[in-house]
Amino acid sequence: MFNRESVIRFLLRRPGALQSRIARWTVLVLAAIGAGFLVWSAVIHLELWSDGYRDVSVIGPLFLVQGIASIVLALAIAALRWLVLLAAGAVAGVATAVGLLLTASVGLFGFKESLSVTYAELSLAVEFTAAFVLLCGTCVLALSELARPADRPQPVPTST
Repeated sequence: MFNRESVIRFLLRRPGALQSRIARWTVLVLAAIGAGFLVWSAVIHLELWSDGYRDVSVIGPLFLVQGIASIVLALAIAALRWLVLLAAGAVAGVATAVGLLLTASVGLFGFKESLSVTYAELSLAVEFTAAFVLLCGTCVLALSELARPADRPQPVPTST
């Protein structure tokens, strides 16, 4: 069925290994756009961290970690475009947006925020866009792998 080696090979799949030129370029463009949106999200969080969120217990350090991690992840996505990195970028975008929504609705780590504060709506739009674009790239990459024809045995030449 599935062995560990084939699963790892699948997760480390990148556009260069795709047979279709359209699929390769699609993943390349989606990865670049998604990485750009992750950097944008990081810049927003680093800006907010420097504007005073650094003094908020737990949330402040999380803003700093999110900013740094998103930049590192974006660079890895742009450089490698592995399936697992695209999926991780999509998860990071959704997780960051969900964190903001939780903070605004019920509070998180003892801190309650509002969606009317500076950058809240922009942050949500950027994070969900990053997640959507990277998820699309992940799907193209994964589905193109699944659509590859199975290796067929070569016909044996017959002698006459």
